[in-house]
Amino acid sequence: MRLGPEVNRILYVKNLPFKITSEEMYDLFGQYGAIRQIRLGTDPKTRGTAYVVYEDIMDSKNACEHLQGFNVLGRYLVVMYHRPSKIQKKPVDLDKKEQELKELKQ
Repeated sequence: MRLGPEVNRILYVKNLPFKITSEEMYDLFGQYGAIRQIRLGTDPKTRGTAYVVYEDIMDSKNACEHLQGFNVLGRYLVVMYHRPSKIQKKPVDLDKKEQELKELKQ
């Protein structure tokens, strides 16, 4: 079976309850296969999100299909594949950087 190009071992999970523990995350996502790592967001900007890394890509695919929209403590999970190429990077102002370098040289 061929998998789509977006499928990988890392899932990005949003809309998590703020009070969920890592043990509860392992119980929930561990039903679908061996987990290598779970990273829960702790900063104010990342609270309610997590990364779940599976050992096998098929376990990741299975978890994504079954847990999308799953209700956890009154919140519906949003589960998607991690896509680092889609992360927005801040545009670099080259003129500003060049000016900073000139100031440092002096």
